[in-house]
Amino acid sequence: MAKTTKTNRDKGDVRGEMARRVQKLYLVFVLIALFIVGRLIWVSAFSEEVDLNSIKVRSRIFFPDSIYARRGTILSRHGDPLAISVLRYKVQFDMASEGFDSEELFEEQVDSLSKLLSAYFGDRTPEQYAKVFYDYRKERFKVIDTKRNELVYRETGFLQMIWDRIWGNKISVRVYDTIRDHHPVNVLPRSIDYSEWQVLKTYPILNMNMGVTYSLKPDDNRAYPYDELGRRTLGNIGDRGAYGIEHAYQEELKATHSVVTRQRIARGYSRVVHSDKNVDAVNGKDIVTTLDPELQHIADAALREQLVANDAVWGTTIVMEVATGDILAMVNLSETARSSGKYYEGYDNGIRRPMEPGSTFKLAAMLALLDDCKMSPAQQYDTHNGQTVQVGGDRGPNITDDHPIGNYVDLKKAFAESSNVYFTTAIYEHYKNRPKEYNTFLQGLHLDQKMGLDRLGEAAPRLAKTWNAHTLPNMGYGYVVELAPIHTLTLYNAIANGGCMVAPRLVTQIRQGDKVVEEFPVRVLVDKVCSDSTLKIVRECLREVVVSGTGKKIFGDTLRYNLGAKTGTARVSQSGVVYDDNHYLGSVALFYPFDKPKYSIITVIYAEKARTPRYHGATLAGPVCREIVDYLMYRDGGWRESFSFEGDGSKRPEVVKSNYAGVAQPVADSIMPDVRGMGLKDALYALESRGLEVSFTGKGAVAEQSIEPGTVLTDVRSIEISLK
Repeated sequence: MAKTTKTNRDKGDVRGEMARRVQKLYLVFVLIALFIVGRLIWVSAFSEEVDLNSIKVRSRIFFPDSIYARRGTILSRHGDPLAISVLRYKVQFDMASEGFDSEELFEEQVDSLSKLLSAYFGDRTPEQYAKVFYDYRKERFKVIDTKRNELVYRETGFLQMIWDRIWGNKISVRVYDTIRDHHPVNVLPRSIDYSEWQVLKTYPILNMNMGVTYSLKPDDNRAYPYDELGRRTLGNIGDRGAYGIEHAYQEELKATHSVVTRQRIARGYSRVVHSDKNVDAVNGKDIVTTLDPELQHIADAALREQLVANDAVWGTTIVMEVATGDILAMVNLSETARSSGKYYEGYDNGIRRPMEPGSTFKLAAMLALLDDCKMSPAQQYDTHNGQTVQVGGDRGPNITDDHPIGNYVDLKKAFAESSNVYFTTAIYEHYKNRPKEYNTFLQGLHLDQKMGLDRLGEAAPRLAKTWNAHTLPNMGYGYVVELAPIHTLTLYNAIANGGCMVAPRLVTQIRQGDKVVEEFPVRVLVDKVCSDSTLKIVRECLREVVVSGTGKKIFGDTLRYNLGAKTGTARVSQSGVVYDDNHYLGSVALFYPFDKPKYSIITVIYAEKARTPRYHGATLAGPVCREIVDYLMYRDGGWRESFSFEGDGSKRPEVVKSNYAGVAQPVADSIMPDVRGMGLKDALYALESRGLEVSFTGKGAVAEQSIEPGTVLTDVRSIEISLK
């Protein structure tokens, strides 16, 4: 019995010992559980680590992405692109990114990426690419020894971490401050297009294998297929200035880029997920203009040639369609530096610079005399054959004609020869007792208001506000009033349009894809600027200018030039320049053809007499208008025949040829665009739409093209482009 009792007691001791050991183990587990729960409560309630860690985790799983929409295109009247967006991307690296914290991994990935970038772009060796990465890394990410220690828990091993936190064991460690500069840097030599990005995003680091270490920034390059043609009119936005159509219609042209949230699925793969922050992409609207690129090219070349030949300061020429007021071409050229001989699309002189117009204003004076004062066109005044005359009494201005035209002349003769004395005398005699009524008549011609190009910065015309002995006579021949060239042209266009004055129009439609969002119809400013009888007399006078008057030397071949015109020469007194400085504004305004006018044209050139001896309107601005009319006659099939005689006395027809070399050859439907800087897809569109066969080499953006931009396409059928 004693033996049995001892055995039972031993078994009981073993069970008790096991129970005590289990209890101790349970106690350890309970303590661990309590610690974990306590830690979770503390971290959740009082620590920012969870938020920071969750943000880090989320940023590696979910990331924002953008799909960049296209900025609207500016189109010609025929639908050709005048300004298009070529969307490219800048890859900007964040060299202070946490993804680069592992030096070993950074060196490994940079080494691989440098070799691939060197092989792709060919502009640097792998070593040079690697050096750029390392230099930026050293500059943007710095670790500084603070020279002090801190007591912290050890983070090595789970059990060790638990044990240290239970017993409060801490160790002394050196404190280092990490300074991160997250400003992005550009390592790639240039922006890349979408197809290039599809290749580059498979490379190390760029495939996000080290987390968010770079950003893809859109680079919306604006390409102009016709290079500098009409650039001032087309305009610009940004740090180089804001002007023209680009600026005036920037809200319509502006695109809305999409913002989407993407979730990484695997390396190199992701998908779009629903988010309240997602925004759909919307392309910018297209602006349809009235501009004719070929006519713009001709006008630009003719004006540029005349400015260079005469060492002028600036010039503008505008071509308008009579029936609609559509601006088919508008060129604004200014010298790059004084007497440089080089000109660029500068200030919008055509619509933004009102100046005293001179003799082209005599059209308005003639309308007032005939329609308001009912003066007979047979009315004669003594012009004193070129001698100086004081008009308006003892205090009136002294007026002189540029050349003698006889003594007593009628209206037609005075207008053709541009007599200053005749018009100052006639206006003074008819309005001296009611001078302000002259202003009232001019207001009825809409010469005191803008013509409708406000969005492009059009300046308002200016009529006389104060009256003295000089005011009324000077207003008779284009002084004491200020008009921009577009205002003068609109008046002449009204005479060509049967007396109906229509507003100048540069934009006809705004489109969203194929849908017309907004349309700008022809707008009538004045239903009838004069009576039909007055209109007939005025047009006969305009015709006489080119038959026997001041325009004869430019348009003397009356068989060839079937048009009506007026020349003008005005001394300039503006912006610090006074009349005695002998700065001149030479101009010519005309419409063509005379019988059924289709086009109206004005050319204005600013010159200094010391630099430009031929400063009169006919010789200064006339050749530009002549070249444009030559082109229009050729394009519209309006060439006439003159005759020369063979030795036997028989006549043979001879086609009158243009003085402009570019017009003497067959002109194709377009001008060679400048595709340099475009991606392959955009370049192919711009070239193949003109019927050209395109061959190309390389990849990337167009660096060279075998045919110079601006070349008139005649027999050209193919072109080669090189991409880099």
